[in-house]
Amino acid sequence: MEKLGLKEDFWSGKRVLLTGHTGFKGGWASLMLTMLGAKVHGLSLPPTEDSVFYKSVGIENRIAGSTYTDITSYQSCLDVMEEFKPDIILHMAAQALVRVSYSNPLETYMVNVIGVANLLEAARQVESVKVIVNVTTDKCYKNNEWLWPYRENEALGGHDPYSSSKACAEIISAAYRDSFFANNGVQLATARAGNVIGGGDWSKDRLIPDILRSLEANEIISIRSPSSIRPWQHVLEPVTGYILLAQKLGENQDVFSEAWNFGPEENDCWSVGKIVTRVCDITQKGSWDTPVIDQPHEASLLKLDSSKAKSRLGWMPRWNVSEALKKTIEWYQKSLSGDDMYEFSVTQIMEYQADREFNERK
Repeated sequence: MEKLGLKEDFWSGKRVLLTGHTGFKGGWASLMLTMLGAKVHGLSLPPTEDSVFYKSVGIENRIAGSTYTDITSYQSCLDVMEEFKPDIILHMAAQALVRVSYSNPLETYMVNVIGVANLLEAARQVESVKVIVNVTTDKCYKNNEWLWPYRENEALGGHDPYSSSKACAEIISAAYRDSFFANNGVQLATARAGNVIGGGDWSKDRLIPDILRSLEANEIISIRSPSSIRPWQHVLEPVTGYILLAQKLGENQDVFSEAWNFGPEENDCWSVGKIVTRVCDITQKGSWDTPVIDQPHEASLLKLDSSKAKSRLGWMPRWNVSEALKKTIEWYQKSLSGDDMYEFSVTQIMEYQADREFNERK
């Protein structure tokens, strides 16, 4: 995957502890890392009915091993690290849904705040660990509902429990970096991405899975906030960024130990209503409306500035939102047709790397 800046000679044999590997983004990250030759051990809750990518692609049988446990247990985190002795930690386990954070705020803070502290404290005890990438979210910023994209030096905050928990995760990461890791050779960075779409996501309260469930049931698609604008991107965009960031940290020591945005181009920040309409156009079926019910607060306008990742990491978004939607729908259609989803997912990764239009633009 040299066209993505990812080096097999760096990753071959690297021991990577990947938390949240049964999830949507974690599954794609597991696949890419194994393709690069890394030895991946996953730490996550057991797979559920929503773990569509993990099960369809057979991730459990393609990585070095899995530990099904809860990151809110410090001892569990420590036991896994002491046994596996990872070189690199890619932390993606999280309670990742805004609406769930309203209904269960304590669990959200336990996973997204205490879980991060547990993981970093355990890593501090294991000498093999040299690189840590903590994946947070674009929602960690204090949202002023302004038109300008947020940069990494903007204020952190969060109206809802999910967003504020991720801001806390950023602060904890900075404290551990400055207090402990900066002086002992461990490189720690955080990564913030936008609204991610792609094959294999079946979580409730996420736009594309909700649309596809409605289409499959021949129901009218119910959309909460059609005018809300988000930075949409295919899952391969941020996952490539996370892996590239970890590689840069391993190659260049503390030069990259800071926060990083991985978002789409500004013209790919679409409204929810535009996304739904485009999916209906691609599938040639479906209609949508907006229910008149009380909704918990969610940000209505959010964009990311990824200039730093572009200039310093050499990372660039390759698929615009239209292409990302096509690739996402294509994955689900192949899955319903009974195709080999491991082979098809690998094919999509290779298509992403070889995208001719991107390479000509570059």
